[in-house]
Amino acid sequence: MSTPDSPDHPDIAHEQAYLHSARVALEEMVDRAEATLEFGERAVREENTAEARIARSHLKDRTASLNLGNATLCFGRIDEDPLLAAGDTWYVGRRHIENADTEPVVVDWRVPVAIPFYRATSADPQGLALRRRFTCEGDTIVAIFDENLDDPDSVIGAGLPDPLLAEVERARSGEMRDIVATIAGEQDEIIRAPLAECLIVQGGPGTGKTAVGLHRAAFLLYEHREELSTDRVLVVGPNRMFLRYVGNVLPSLGETAVSQATVRSLLDVKYRVRGEDDIETHVLKGDIRMAEVLRAAALDKLKVPADDERLPVGARSVSLSPTQISLAQKTALARNLPLNSARSVFTQVLLREAKQQLIDRGIGELQVDQTVAALRSGDPLKRLISRCWPNFGATTLVQQTLGNKALLARASSTLLTDQERALLHRKPTKKTADEQWTEADLALLDEAQALSAGTATQYGHVVVDEAQDLSAMALRVVGRRARKGSLTILGDIAQATAPSAQSSWDDVVAALGIDTDQTNVRTAELTVGYRVPGPLLDFANQLLPVTAPEITPSTSVRHGGPGPNLQTVSPDDLIAATVAAAGDVAGEFQTTGVIVPSPMVDAVLQGLKADGADPVDTRKSETLGAALSVVDAAVVKGLEFDVVVVVEPAAFATLYPEELTGLRLLYVALTRAVQRLTIVHSQPLPAPLTV
Repeated sequence: MSTPDSPDHPDIAHEQAYLHSARVALEEMVDRAEATLEFGERAVREENTAEARIARSHLKDRTASLNLGNATLCFGRIDEDPLLAAGDTWYVGRRHIENADTEPVVVDWRVPVAIPFYRATSADPQGLALRRRFTCEGDTIVAIFDENLDDPDSVIGAGLPDPLLAEVERARSGEMRDIVATIAGEQDEIIRAPLAECLIVQGGPGTGKTAVGLHRAAFLLYEHREELSTDRVLVVGPNRMFLRYVGNVLPSLGETAVSQATVRSLLDVKYRVRGEDDIETHVLKGDIRMAEVLRAAALDKLKVPADDERLPVGARSVSLSPTQISLAQKTALARNLPLNSARSVFTQVLLREAKQQLIDRGIGELQVDQTVAALRSGDPLKRLISRCWPNFGATTLVQQTLGNKALLARASSTLLTDQERALLHRKPTKKTADEQWTEADLALLDEAQALSAGTATQYGHVVVDEAQDLSAMALRVVGRRARKGSLTILGDIAQATAPSAQSSWDDVVAALGIDTDQTNVRTAELTVGYRVPGPLLDFANQLLPVTAPEITPSTSVRHGGPGPNLQTVSPDDLIAATVAAAGDVAGEFQTTGVIVPSPMVDAVLQGLKADGADPVDTRKSETLGAALSVVDAAVVKGLEFDVVVVVEPAAFATLYPEELTGLRLLYVALTRAVQRLTIVHSQPLPAPLTV
């Protein structure tokens, strides 16, 4: 039978000695790397060439990647079945470690030989005879768990092996940990998916989709090191608190060629947000139709003169007709270039027309070339180009589209209603620098920038978490930053709560603007939950037939544990009961999150402080891992706590104009607990929820 976690395993002394040898081998690797780095430093001091500086940079990265601190080096081993494979033994760990003879002591979890460690089952042992998992504290083995894969009766039949279960049930510290030791088979297949595709990952609460996305980034950086060390990986999260929560995962895996941002932080460095839209205007600006409106407004600036244009050049002149100018514009637009680049094509087409006129007059080749050169640099042609095809700037284009009623009407005549145009229109400021840009304007400005001059920065791969909550225009922002459409899109349609949220993954793909002729798009689904105990997940899943009927409910591997603790109180006692519920678990668990509808946050904070507690107000602080946090429900997505207290579920349904959105937010709140869930309410629970 499977050997349970126990310090009495007969091989524990042997395995402990092996892990000690791995640490020694790593220290020797560090010594060699530092010696080589010193050689590189000396080369820079003596030669100071570009080649020497590049080599030093690579050596610094190599040395830094070997610094694992006190992190566990190895979390298990696999023994190949000699009847099915070579019969080798491989120790799987966080990084590649080799001895002085360059023989592997520990293999990196990302190499192909490590795949069976994550995917082997009794039905498909993948050439293994044994999978051995270590439970470690640093380099000290606490226990060993064996699965004899050549003996199906010895392999655990359901649930999780003890080391994995212990890991998912560990207390939450306020930062997401890597899951490199506990990656499940369905997660591993997603992590190792090819770079050259757009992968949509639908996953319910606790299925590990965020961790999978981050480990996929780490895998791709390892698998495509040369390409992605230059092009880098971009991770886009829903808010700064979320990025703070996940920020240490990739560095813990030794990967630093990563940028982490929200859509706003990608753009507000260039465009300062000083205004605020009402909800209707915010949603409208995120609508995919706005991309067409901006393009139509830009094309409206292209003019064709009513009469022939005579362009004198020296003693000669050429004449361009309205038809010729119009055809030149169409030729340039057909190249699908940014408009300022297409302007150069437009100029070249007009010059070809002029050259042909001169040739048709029988002028010699040398004189034709000289005349065309003079025409190209002369003011008459430049003035014509400026009138027919002006240079475009992002801020000017957006400012004029929103600020000029006539232009807006022409650009949106078949796209928007009069009421929608009234929402968008605002009086422009005299100076562009004084414009009161709003957060929703950022995506419009980025769209205008792409129209005018293209996207300046692209990444080798983009990971987008909670993608279902991004507006269509925001999705275009991240989509155009992914080189060749290489994206990992993570989310859960059942948790779509933002005002401009998407209702299907097809809508998300359409908004990203991916060229499906060049990039394969596919969807993977994570249906096994690891974080939320089964009774709590089953309770929350009762909302899904109403909030997301097309989504497969996830199931938890954690079958035990208590269901939600429901406390019904009078309205006058609601705050006091919330304070008492938070106090009941004080000291028993490491982190408690009190999730509150926005209008009630201040009252709950005051009640807790009056009772002597010291809660963190997460609206004002990004500190995570505090013993007690009060969380506005609007920003709880992606976070997790040992214990959660949800206050007044019925109030969630009233937070948005559409009750469905509020119920989805309630679903999010009910699935943040790792151990215990308490619900304090004075109003009846929403109809789908029954005990």
